[in-house]
Formats: sequence, structure tokens, C-alpha cells
Amino acid sequence: MSSSDRPLLIALTGGIGCGKTTVLNEFRKLGIPCFVADEVAGGYYQDPAFLQQIRALFGDSVMMADGDKLQADKKAIAQIVFSDPDALRRLNALIHPRVWDDFLRFVRANAAAPYVIFETAIAYEYGFDRLVDRVVCVYLEEEERLRRLEQRDHATREQLLARMRNQLSAEEKMMRADYVVLNYEGNPRTRQVLHIHRQLMFES
Repeated sequence: MSSSDRPLLIALTGGIGCGKTTVLNEFRKLGIPCFVADEVAGGYYQDPAFLQQIRALFGDSVMMADGDKLQADKKAIAQIVFSDPDALRRLNALIHPRVWDDFLRFVRANAAAPYVIFETAIAYEYGFDRLVDRVVCVYLEEEERLRRLEQRDHATREQLLARMRNQLSAEEKMMRADYVVLNYEGNPRTRQVLHIHRQLMFES
């Protein structure tokens, strides 16, 4: 699909806990088609063939019985990959080419849109930034992100910091992005998103 016969491809990214979903919903209100990589990838765990690939990568310790079916223990997988960068790379290599193929199908299904959004926390880490036309970064300082994540995920600060270390710093993502949404309380998200939307409509 050439760039002349498709919508603009826009990655929406940011560190964990920065509020990407809230910002994404602002684009949805404007009628923009939004593809959430993590949600799509989560569905792969219902595919028996994918589960066998997970088993081959990580062994029986990450599998558990669910009635007469075998399921992946996502918490066990998370514990492995967030402490082992090589394991994380292998998991990403299994998941993300498939995610991208699904996104391209999503783009074709929304070919009349001026632009479509691909929401992923790892736009830069996996190289998705090189496959899209523009990147929008949602930024929030680390301490506030930790506070939100401790409430949301009931995880320890040490666990959360380990997850953050597997991503580029929020500041580096912000510096590399084409557009930035500063997601502080009192800093109107709607107005920032509308400004970006108008810019992207002009480009499309």
C-alpha cells in the first residue's frame, strides 16, 4: 500500500502510566480510527498455534490448565520478560510482526479516513516509528506515572521501575516525537489533541 492511496499512519506512544488511553479517546471522539496494539496482541493468547509458540519459547512453566484447554500464564511471562531483556526481545519478535500485519488490515478497512492511529508503548523500541508517518508522544513525569501505576496495578515501585527500564525514557520519546501531548492535570488534553488533529488533517 503506497502512501498516496492510504491514510496517514500515526503512532501514539508514551511511557507506561502516562495516560495514552485517555488521549486516544480524545482522537476517537473526533472520529479517527484507533488501533490498540496491546488489545490486539492480547487476543493472540486465544489462538492454540500461538500458545504452542509461547510454550516453545518459555517452556511448560508459563502454561496452565483452563478446564480441558491450555492457557498461557501472562503474569509468569511478564515476570520473565521484565527481568530478562533477551526474553523480551524474543517475545516481541513473536508478537509484533503479527500486530503490524493486523494493523495494515485495519488501515485497509479504514482507507477513507484522513489518518489512523496505532497506539503502542514501544513505537521506538521496536522500530514502529520508522513504519509510520508521524509520532505523537504522551508525556507525564516519572513520579506521577509511578503514583498512578501503584494505584492501578497494585505493583511495587521496584517492579514498576523495572518495567520502565525496558523502555526508552519518557523524555527521549518526547524529544523524538513529531507532536507531544503534555498530560498534566489542568493542561487541557482536548485542546492539545484538537491542535494536533488540525495539523494532521492539513497534512492528509
